[in-house]
Amino acid sequence: MINVIFVCVCVCVCVCVCVCVCVCVCTHAAWLHGDMRKVIYPTDSYGQFCGQKGTPNADKAKLFYFNILHCANPAVLVNLQCPTVQLCVSKCPDRFATYLDTQYHYSRNRSSWDYYTHFCKPDFHNPKKVPSSVRENEWGKTHSHAHTLSDSWTHGLEEPQAPELTGPDGSRRAQTGLLTDLLIHFKLLDCVHVRVRVFFRSLVVTMVISCLFILLLRFTAGILLWCVIFGVIAAVGIWHCYWEFDRLRGEPDSDVSISAMGFHTDIRVYLQLSQTWLIFMVSLVLVELVLVSILVFLRKRLHIAMALLQEGSRAIGYIMSSLFYPIITFLMLAICIAYWAVTAVFLASSGEAVYKVMSAQPNCKYANITCEPQTFSKSRVAAECPGSRCVFVFYGGEGLLHRHIVLLHLWNLLVFLWLANFIAALGQCTLAGTFASYYWALKKPDDIPACPLAASFSRAIRYHTGSLALGALFLSVVQFFRIILEYLDHKLKGPQNAVTRFLLCCLKCCFWCLEHFIRFMNRNAYIMIAVYGKSFCSSARDAFFLLMRNVVRVTVLDKVTDFLLFLGKLLISGSVGVLAFFFFTRRIPFIQEEVPTLNYYWVPLLTVIFGSYLVAHGFFNVYAMCVDTLFLCLCEYSPHCREGVGSGLKLPCAAWFYTHTHTQTNMCCLTFSPNPFFAL
Repeated sequence: MINVIFVCVCVCVCVCVCVCVCVCVCTHAAWLHGDMRKVIYPTDSYGQFCGQKGTPNADKAKLFYFNILHCANPAVLVNLQCPTVQLCVSKCPDRFATYLDTQYHYSRNRSSWDYYTHFCKPDFHNPKKVPSSVRENEWGKTHSHAHTLSDSWTHGLEEPQAPELTGPDGSRRAQTGLLTDLLIHFKLLDCVHVRVRVFFRSLVVTMVISCLFILLLRFTAGILLWCVIFGVIAAVGIWHCYWEFDRLRGEPDSDVSISAMGFHTDIRVYLQLSQTWLIFMVSLVLVELVLVSILVFLRKRLHIAMALLQEGSRAIGYIMSSLFYPIITFLMLAICIAYWAVTAVFLASSGEAVYKVMSAQPNCKYANITCEPQTFSKSRVAAECPGSRCVFVFYGGEGLLHRHIVLLHLWNLLVFLWLANFIAALGQCTLAGTFASYYWALKKPDDIPACPLAASFSRAIRYHTGSLALGALFLSVVQFFRIILEYLDHKLKGPQNAVTRFLLCCLKCCFWCLEHFIRFMNRNAYIMIAVYGKSFCSSARDAFFLLMRNVVRVTVLDKVTDFLLFLGKLLISGSVGVLAFFFFTRRIPFIQEEVPTLNYYWVPLLTVIFGSYLVAHGFFNVYAMCVDTLFLCLCEYSPHCREGVGSGLKLPCAAWFYTHTHTQTNMCCLTFSPNPFFAL
């Protein structure tokens, strides 16, 4: 047995070392060969960065397309690059001009020529050149007035008007379309950007309301649940269906059967038939009978669910610091996402500049082959394909790193999923250990350990890192294959046969079910790890059989908890949304002076509602973990409680822990049996 354990430990250590080495190699290769300038700065047709300090293009931060209409060429789909010259310029054109017009006025006004040459190739300085001999790759055909995104951001927020286009005759006409939409979008973003303080205030209000809601659940859980149940029963509408049926039964032409009416697109025709309301009434009666039967047979399970919800609220009341643990999880996830994003960007920018032949002639046999811009003008390609150009296309290469760049991206994605799931597992195990320490306390709050959250976090890091990493790995592999299937489904959309679509649909469905099953089992396995300190496989096996022995109670508790917490999220986000609506519409008299001026008040309003829902979701996840931990403890030790005093083991919990009956012999008593794990 010792040899088997030793072999398993050695294998795990070797796998861990290999993973660390691969992560280091991937990161080192990305940071060594990657160039962030390829992402930050635009690149012109000569492979030069626009706006980079210390280069001739330092004051030319914008990219100008000679003929933007060429971007509609099908070649863009092959090369991911417009087949037109792209040049670094200091500013975008702000007037309408053509080469003929500029050449005509050259002798009288050279300033127009100097302005025009800013948008030509650096070696083009001959104003007397015949236009027919000037190729398009030397100058832009037409320069029109244009607004950049930065101009729209700084100057286009006052009025949502489109920029204007100046014609040769001096007339002005509104330029609608894309630029107008961009201005509107920037105004919407401005509503969010300048109201950050109001947004964070609303999040603080959401945190306070969420804490109060969770703490008050110990008193209101039962009332809320039964009110909702009876509300659902009363809302089934049996009485309304009977009233409509009785009213239509005596009217003419209302006794026609539905089959005799045939098919009608207007559904209101069927609502004028008494048979329709009779079918509704019978169907709702059957639904009502099912609901009542469920309530009758599951009333004891509902009592357990309500008791657990109330006790979970009491546990959080004693350990308030647990509500703020999601902040730690959020910070760690932010670091993880930042590491993945930076590594992915450096990997994507690790290639060398690749130049290809671009030709407008369809019969050019050298199109799309690689070339060298320094020697292209003297090559055979330039002679056989007049007008062709050697332009920058993308960053790539033929080296070892570039040939396996896709594998490195996939590895980076898998590591990111693993780290993200490990952080989530660490949070679940920490919270489970925290609430388990509350569960084992004989006298609450006197026997609750000092700083239970910090102690549980320390135990999880010190003793359970391998178990948490193993569970996170299982989930990450399934998520990894799901992402690949989604990518394949996206790429294969369109002309694909029915068999391929069917197989992809089946695989996606199977992996979706597998992911949710593993996620559910991991959550319960982490609770067992926090309680007993066993390995992941042993804890997952114990949790699975424990849940199977209590499948009805698990189902009832899970659905009741999810439903109540969902109602709580809607209540909190809706309440904060109503307050924000009254605030932004100046309907609160004593704070009207603090209300900012908004272009569209519904933009920050929706932002506040969405943010408040996320905050409430984070708080209620802690509460759900508390309830699940207490429930697994109940399921684990309720058989010992039913054995009576002779078992020698009874729960350190209150008398609300029912099992099957309300008799005194089946209720758990307050005797303490210490867990060796918590003595660590």
